[in-house]
Amino acid sequence: MQIIRDIATLHRAIAALKQDGKSVALVPTMGALHDGHLSLVQMGRRVADHVVVSIFVNPTQFGPNEDFAAYPRHEARDAALLVEEGVALLWAPDVGVMYPGGHSTHIEVAELGADYCGAARPGHFDGVATVVAKLFNQVRPDVAIFGEKDWQQLAIIRRMARDLDFALDILGAPIARDPDGLALSSRNAYLSPEQRSAAVAFPGALRTAAAALANGSDMYETLAKAEAAIVAGGFDSVDYIALADADSLERLDIFRAPARLLAAARIGKTRLIDNYPVG
Repeated sequence: MQIIRDIATLHRAIAALKQDGKSVALVPTMGALHDGHLSLVQMGRRVADHVVVSIFVNPTQFGPNEDFAAYPRHEARDAALLVEEGVALLWAPDVGVMYPGGHSTHIEVAELGADYCGAARPGHFDGVATVVAKLFNQVRPDVAIFGEKDWQQLAIIRRMARDLDFALDILGAPIARDPDGLALSSRNAYLSPEQRSAAVAFPGALRTAAAALANGSDMYETLAKAEAAIVAGGFDSVDYIALADADSLERLDIFRAPARLLAAARIGKTRLIDNYPVG
C-alpha cells in the first residue's frame, strides 16, 4: 500500500491505478479506524478495482469548543489495518497540504445543513462539504463510500455532488453495530465502562420508536417516549430526535416513506448520533 502526502504524487499514483480502464473507490475517513470503516473498504473492493482511503482530521468541521485536539489519531495502526484489507493507497495529507496559505473558499449546502446536527454544530457541514469536495477533486474516484450512521452528512454529500456535477457515484453503507446495538464510532473510545454499558439505551429507544412509527403510532408521543427512555438509560440530554424524510431531511409530522428517525444525545462529554429507517 502506498502512503502519499502530497498532491502531485497523489495524481500520478491515481493515474497509474486507473490505467487500462480500472476503477477507483474512495473511502474518506478521519482515522481511528474501526470495523465500521473497514466495512466501507470492503464495499469499495466489491464495487471497484482499487480502493483509496483518506485519513485527514479536518479542522474546519470542528467548532471552537469541540474535540479537534483530542480526536484520536493512530495512523500506524490504521495503515496496518488497511494493508490487511488490500487498500491500494492511503492519502494522508497534513493541514498545510489540504488548506494551503490563503485558502478562502468553502461550500455550504444550505437547507440540508441547517437542522439537526447543523443547528447544534454551526459551520460543521460547511467544513464537511468543503473537505469532501476537495477529496473528490484530489482523488478523482469513480465511486465514494460513506457510512449511513451520519445520515444527514450522507444526504448533504449527495446533494453537493449532484449540485456541483461531480462525475461519481456515492454509496451509503449500512451502519455497523456492536452486538448490543450501539453504532460503531471513533468517539465510543471516549466512553467510560459505565457510560458504554448505559449507551445501549440509545439505539434501543430508537429501534423501538422506529417500529412504533411504522405501525402508525402518534409521532409526538412516540418521540417523547424515546427521549425519556434515552435519558432514563443514563444519557444527560438529547440534542434532537426527529422523524425526517430520508432524502430531503424535512421534518415529518406523520410517517410517510422513505423516512428516517434521526437523533443525537450526550452522555458525559461524548455526543453520539444514530438513526434508523422507518418502515
